[in-house]
Amino acid sequence: MEVALQIASIVVSIILIILIMLQVKGGALGSLLGGDAGGGIARTRRGLEKTIFQVTIFLSIAFLGISLLSVVVTAAS
Repeated sequence: MEVALQIASIVVSIILIILIMLQVKGGALGSLLGGDAGGGIARTRRGLEKTIFQVTIFLSIAFLGISLLSVVVTAAS
């Protein structure tokens, strides 16, 4: 069970990294590290961009759940 949780954690984290990198536009590394590349202008997400954003949120919640479950399983054994 522990090995399966570790593999799931690694797979989800790699997918999360890819999805987050896909969301970074135009600002290069500066916007990835928190720089204000958009000039403070808010935009509405549409289409594929909205879907990627929602999948990123879902996977981050799944990653949190996998991590917590992994701690519980490790503590129980």
